[in-house]
Amino acid sequence: MDSNDEIIFDSEGYLKIYKSGHAERFFLTGFVPPSTDLATGVSSKDAIVAPGVTARLYIPQIDSKMKLPIFVHFHGGAFCMGSSFEPLAHSYITSLVARANVIAVSVNYRLAPENYLPAAYEDSYAAVDWVLSHKNGGPEPWLTDHADFSQVYTSGESAGANIAHHMAMYGGAKLCGAILIHPYFLSSKKDEAEEFNPALAEKLVQLWKIACPSTTGLDDPWINPLAEEAPPLDTLGCKRVLILVGGADILRDRGRAYYEKLKESEWKGEVKYWEAPGEGHGFFVFKPKSELSEAQDQIIADFVNKV
Repeated sequence: MDSNDEIIFDSEGYLKIYKSGHAERFFLTGFVPPSTDLATGVSSKDAIVAPGVTARLYIPQIDSKMKLPIFVHFHGGAFCMGSSFEPLAHSYITSLVARANVIAVSVNYRLAPENYLPAAYEDSYAAVDWVLSHKNGGPEPWLTDHADFSQVYTSGESAGANIAHHMAMYGGAKLCGAILIHPYFLSSKKDEAEEFNPALAEKLVQLWKIACPSTTGLDDPWINPLAEEAPPLDTLGCKRVLILVGGADILRDRGRAYYEKLKESEWKGEVKYWEAPGEGHGFFVFKPKSELSEAQDQIIADFVNKV
């Protein structure tokens, strides 16, 4: 057997990665076209936001003069799976846009291992720049006509929440806030929540090292924003942050520690935290109509609309 055909990561039913850098994906795949959702009235369309970078835009039914908050959103998938165009992501953002009454720009960043990190971050920087460039006019009418540029949020789930954090650090005072849903943060320090599923916790460590071969380890600032070498959280330029976790998520304590660190820092903004009792990582993707999934979406909607 060719050594390049050697499997270096295998999560049955989800993802298989070969030494050659080729990946087979079995989850968070597929494509649904943009459309107008009959149930919610949310419309979507695709756009090129930078060379090689695409996104799906969403807008709810609104009055012609209304200005809405903007989510620059990043999907999950451990940097190796997912797409802005796959059915679960499309359905989730459609529902969230309808509930929160926001415009969303869901960024289809490049995936590892075909494109190692920092490719996903680079694409995301470009997408944030593209959105912000519309403040004084631009090619996308949904943004120029209906976006409230005093309320731009980065948002994302899992690896997307990791990206949302880094984009919030990058965007500074040009952004209003960040919404981190089940953030994919790691650390060399063990925590209690990892014991919910030690095997899965180890797979997330493996995936990080595959996605970012140049990493310095689990205290690399890209994956551990609380590491000594990471930029201090009190240098966040935005003024509002929401962290959401699952009570039985192996990454729960990472999100909780981020909240506590930000709350105790000299940062002058508003930070909120919400935990779904007994729920695991990404539960809202698997059961979007559950009571706690809808409760989580409402927490996000209330936060953005300052209820």
